[in-house]
Parts: sequence; structure tokens; C-alpha cells
Amino acid sequence: MTIRTILVDDEKLAIQGLQLRLEKYPDVEIIDTCSNGREAIRKIKTEKPDLVFLDIQMPGFDGFSVVKGVMEIEPPLFVFVTAYQEHAVKAFEANAVNYLMKPVEDDKLADTLARVRTRLAEKRSAEEAEKLKTVLAEVAPDAIDAIPEDAEHSADRFEKLINIKDRGQIFRIDVDSIEHIEAAGDYMCIRTADNSLILRETMKDLERRLDPRVFQRVHRSTIVNLNQVRQVKPHTNGECFLVLDSGAQVKVSRSYRDVIARFVH
Repeated sequence: MTIRTILVDDEKLAIQGLQLRLEKYPDVEIIDTCSNGREAIRKIKTEKPDLVFLDIQMPGFDGFSVVKGVMEIEPPLFVFVTAYQEHAVKAFEANAVNYLMKPVEDDKLADTLARVRTRLAEKRSAEEAEKLKTVLAEVAPDAIDAIPEDAEHSADRFEKLINIKDRGQIFRIDVDSIEHIEAAGDYMCIRTADNSLILRETMKDLERRLDPRVFQRVHRSTIVNLNQVRQVKPHTNGECFLVLDSGAQVKVSRSYRDVIARFVH
């Protein structure tokens, strides 16, 4: 897999330095460089790279303006590279793969490219699966039912870490540590054994990011990590409670009691 890459920075030396560091990665192909945001928007739209290393502070269009400027197409992955730490929160809000401080450190660059490879593999696997399903729907509609569930719900498609901005800080939460999630409108309360954080996202969007074999809706406004369940306690009217590893209890409504079948053998 070749990662077609564009570098964007108004400092020529910064681009040259990043080019040198990227030379040791044979799967990274630098297809172009840009010195300003306006040029970057044009080249991203025409060349459709997989990845863009993007400086934030540039004259005219800054890095965030570049991201907004290419939203009408399927955007590439972005890695922000800057000398200014205060932009970190906004960078994660823009769903950047990572945020690198100048001068870029080799170990952080290696970690970033590992994340990029994972994200691209997930994206391409999902695209290929959708193409296959489209073709099967046309030429062999009965075959759609024969696709194994694991082919559609591979664990590699789902988030391993979630970035949450809460109280002015960015928290990186390992999804395996999440006990349960409670919804309140467009906000999600993410609860781990020792913390509660607020994420601005809808229940529907968050469910798409989590592996459904692990995270299940047990109530209209509650998702639970099935791996954290240690006891099932019957309640009245066909409802019950799940007791989690931390001791917290989560009610399962009658509408979702099929989830309990996973614990009954």
C-alpha cells in the first residue's frame, strides 16, 4: 500500500526537513508540496492524496481553512505540523490523525504513520466490502445473506481510542476501558471505572465507531461494554440490571432483553 502524500508549509526548510525524515519510509510517496493554503486546497482537490502533512499557521488560508476548503470532496487524512502547542485541541476537533510539534521527532513520526496505515486499511476494507455488496446485489442477490457477519463487522474497522475534549483538555480513552455510555441529547457521558467524560456526539454516530460485538444498546439511552459485565440481576416487568466490574449497575429495558441471551447458556 503506497501512501500518496502532500506536504504543506510556508517554510521551505520545514518541508525539506520533513521530506528527509519521510525518505526512510518506502510506502510514503510525496506527490507534491505546497507553500500556502490556497495552493493546498487546489492540489488536494485535483491530486486526491491519501495523506496531507499540514502546517497550521500560514499567511492567508491557515491549516484549518484548508480542511474546511476540501470538505466537498472525500478528504484525505490530515496530520497537523506546527510550532504552536495551543492549536492541539482544535486539531483533534478537526479529526486529525495526529498533531506533531516542530521540529518533528522521529519516534512520533513513526507512531503517526502507523496510525495512518491503520486508518487507510480500515477505510479501504470498508470500501471494498461495500463494492462487493453492490455487485452481489446486482448479479447474485441471494448471496448477500451468505456473507459472514464477521466479514461485515471486522473488529479492525472500529475505534480503539476515542479523543474526548472535556473541560478544555483532550483525553484519549481506550475503548476497552469504557464501562458504559449514557446519552443526553447530542451529548454522550462516557463512563470508565474511574472517570466520567462528556463527548458531543449523537448515540447513532458513536455506535458506528464501536464494535457491536462488544458494545450493545441495553436501553434507549444506554450502551454497555459486554466485556465489563460480571452479573445479571433480574428485576420486575421483564427488566434486569447488569452489574459491571466497577460495581455500577445498568438497567436493561425489556426492548433490549435479547442482549441478556449472550450471558445465558
